[in-house]
Amino acid sequence: MRKLSLLTLLIGLAFSAYSQEYVITKFGVAANDSTKLNTKAIQRVIDNANAKGGGTIVIPRGTYLTGALFFKPKTKLRLQEGAVLKGSDNIGDYPLLPSRMEGRSLDYYAALVNARNVDNFSITGPGAIDGNGLKFWKGFWAHRDSMSRLKKESTNLEVHRPRLIFVWGSNNVNIQNVKLRNSGFWTTHLYQCNNVLIENCDIRSPFRPVKAPSTDGVDIDVCKKVTVRNCYISVNDDAIVIKGGKGPDAHKRPENGIVEDILVENCTFGEAHATLTLGSECIHAKNIVMRNCKVNNNCPILKLKMRPDTYQIYEDVTVENITGKCGMVIDMNPWKQFFDLGGSAEKPFGTVRNITMKNIKVECNSFGAMEGNMADKVANVIFENVEATAKNPQFKNKYQDIKAKNVTLNGTPLVIQ
Repeated sequence: MRKLSLLTLLIGLAFSAYSQEYVITKFGVAANDSTKLNTKAIQRVIDNANAKGGGTIVIPRGTYLTGALFFKPKTKLRLQEGAVLKGSDNIGDYPLLPSRMEGRSLDYYAALVNARNVDNFSITGPGAIDGNGLKFWKGFWAHRDSMSRLKKESTNLEVHRPRLIFVWGSNNVNIQNVKLRNSGFWTTHLYQCNNVLIENCDIRSPFRPVKAPSTDGVDIDVCKKVTVRNCYISVNDDAIVIKGGKGPDAHKRPENGIVEDILVENCTFGEAHATLTLGSECIHAKNIVMRNCKVNNNCPILKLKMRPDTYQIYEDVTVENITGKCGMVIDMNPWKQFFDLGGSAEKPFGTVRNITMKNIKVECNSFGAMEGNMADKVANVIFENVEATAKNPQFKNKYQDIKAKNVTLNGTPLVIQ
């Protein structure tokens, strides 16, 4: 009995420490001063909570300016009503570290909120994290314009920009009831994570007056069991993106891998470049489901980016119960952005199989296209119970194993050529 009581006491003490709340204004952070950079003060609160066994870092009402923050084991983040964690627009406030970007392991700038190897990490609202990205966006477009005048290509990494959230190597992650705004680069990047829930979040970046380039809503990179539920997403790039690696040897590299068991449900999608995208850095996507969603945009519902420099497998994908307005139902085309075989003699190809799109009723520009690279292999793609009203009633397709069951395009049965 004594041993049991001692064990119970220790568990109770551990739980008490983990549930402790640290309101940052009670630990030296200036109350609601949006002009003062609070990075060091907030980081001290995080480090102190970690040293004392864990706890929740609470951002109270007000706007708090900060650079990169690094959450430690047993720490969490909560933003109260009216709270805004605002990112610095000086890239010097985001240290250059070993990281992961665009399907490769490399040194890159920290995000605004970082958690590496922090199991049970959570970010909860109802407050906001605002990346304050305008300066980064303007810099990106100015650089791209200058390269264009020189007839040179500009990559996404040449103008240094921070992501909003980067969670790496962490399990049982929850991001709930929070507003994610104006990221300098990708908004939410999950890498090598398992069992993630993103729920009741509002994720936005603008198309005007200045476009917010490459501000993907949720990037899922070498992860398993990720659910995105009851969210609103409108960003100036792809909304939900399945990643995992790129290059002719990407499938052999241990830092890359499959993205598996992904569920996107009950979400609403505003403007974006695509609603659900597989690629452009993806070697294997399996068991991807998007269901019960509304679209109100001018982009594809499902976009398959087929890289001719990467071996890709996209399989067991289901998109169902979708309504609204979109650009295309499906868009499968070669994706040659930053094509690079790196001197390899490999001849990569993509495999697309077991794709089902059903119970869809939309207004669209066209039904879409399935026209990948020459060597790509496609099998068992099914469109079922689809009613599309299109400005351009066209479906471009060059594959044989494509089936249409009860599919109408402007009231006429769709015939697969």
